[in-house]
Amino acid sequence: MQDTYQSLILPDVQLMLREGDVAGLAAFCNVVHPAAVAEILDELEDDQIWPILDQAELPVRVEIFEYMSLRRQIGLVEQLDPAKLSELFEWMSADDRVDLLSRMPQHRREDVLRLIARAERNDIRKLLSYDEDSAGAIMTTEYASLPANISVREALDQLRLQAPNSETIYYVYIISEDRRLEGFISLRELILARPDARLSDIMQRDVIRFKVSEQREVVAQEMGRYNFIALPIVDANDRLVGIVTHDDAMDVVQEEATEDAYLQSAVAPLDDTYEDTPLLTILWKRGIWLLFLSIVALMNARVIDHYRSSTSDAPQIVQHKTELATLILLFLPLVMASGGNAGSQSATLFIRMFALQPTDSKGRADGLIDRSLILREFTIGFALGVTLASLDFFVAFVFFGLSFAEAAAIATTVVVVVILGTSAGTLLPLGLRRSGMDPAIMSNPLIAAMIDILAVVIFYEIATQYLT
Repeated sequence: MQDTYQSLILPDVQLMLREGDVAGLAAFCNVVHPAAVAEILDELEDDQIWPILDQAELPVRVEIFEYMSLRRQIGLVEQLDPAKLSELFEWMSADDRVDLLSRMPQHRREDVLRLIARAERNDIRKLLSYDEDSAGAIMTTEYASLPANISVREALDQLRLQAPNSETIYYVYIISEDRRLEGFISLRELILARPDARLSDIMQRDVIRFKVSEQREVVAQEMGRYNFIALPIVDANDRLVGIVTHDDAMDVVQEEATEDAYLQSAVAPLDDTYEDTPLLTILWKRGIWLLFLSIVALMNARVIDHYRSSTSDAPQIVQHKTELATLILLFLPLVMASGGNAGSQSATLFIRMFALQPTDSKGRADGLIDRSLILREFTIGFALGVTLASLDFFVAFVFFGLSFAEAAAIATTVVVVVILGTSAGTLLPLGLRRSGMDPAIMSNPLIAAMIDILAVVIFYEIATQYLT
């Protein structure tokens, strides 16, 4: 769709811009969906965008601006005079406004805050103070709330007044005088209720809520679990301080999935998209991991060199049809790949499971859950190891013409290495999760490199035992 818009509409937009077609640019901004407008404008230079956005009605202009990337927003903000900047931030939603300010330089941020009304300024500073991974960092303070002791008719009247300043009014939250969360009611239920009914009689009191310090990933996952459009966020005293909406939850899920994909591929997470990230930053974030993995690989080489030296003077081994060195040369890649691939599979499955279920629940103790998962993966590893070992034994014995002892050494090693690989792919993510770290740090290349070292040691030791 993006390519279609760019190929069909972008040339016309550029032509209207060159000819100064104000009416055409206004129609483009006000008729085309704001997200599509943002995609098209992203192909233009910063100094070309504001002459187009200025032709849109203010609410539409702000909506288009909010659909743009943070990198582009920062560049565009730099071009605005104080009056237009103040106007822009006044109309932006609270969470988008905070996201933009958090990415701006400190001195520039303070300049912008001075242009905003004191009440909103204090609200922004409070939102900026929350940890970036917490629910407080992604919530908005623009929500609809009502007292419990009013009628449905009165509620609708008050809701009409609150609606223009609320990000969503699908859920109306019922609060006490000290802003404690007592319940909620959907807009649908409110419309269908009797006009004289009291909110206290029809509201739902069992409210799923989260503390402002809760991990944002947990909030996003729970929102998807219950199919909510928004979730209330409360402070330590159960006072309503904001809501997390579905669009912000989707952003979190996408960011977390992207970060996990980077980590599993041994790439440090990027703050921006690949296209928007400077070359030196990408080189650093990729190079640091590759350097670490290279060190691990060098350790592997040292292990191989150790065994090569220790077996070179063992004449009793040379009497066999295939020397130990030849056996290792031929089948070490097979052994390493079997263990590394098995470990990567386990790690991927567990990391994804943790991403989809960020909380340990289901009424069982954490230790019991872990033991069950470890036992399950050990059983799978044993079954996979035996299956692969049987195939490898047959191929080595029949097609390569190896002796029974040599083929058995290969098969035994494969069983052990596959079990170790699946165990490592299970235990390491579990351990990281228990310690409060992101399990995705245990990347597939890292697990494969660790298993490679173990595979070399195990293969040499088992082969030596079988061939002596």
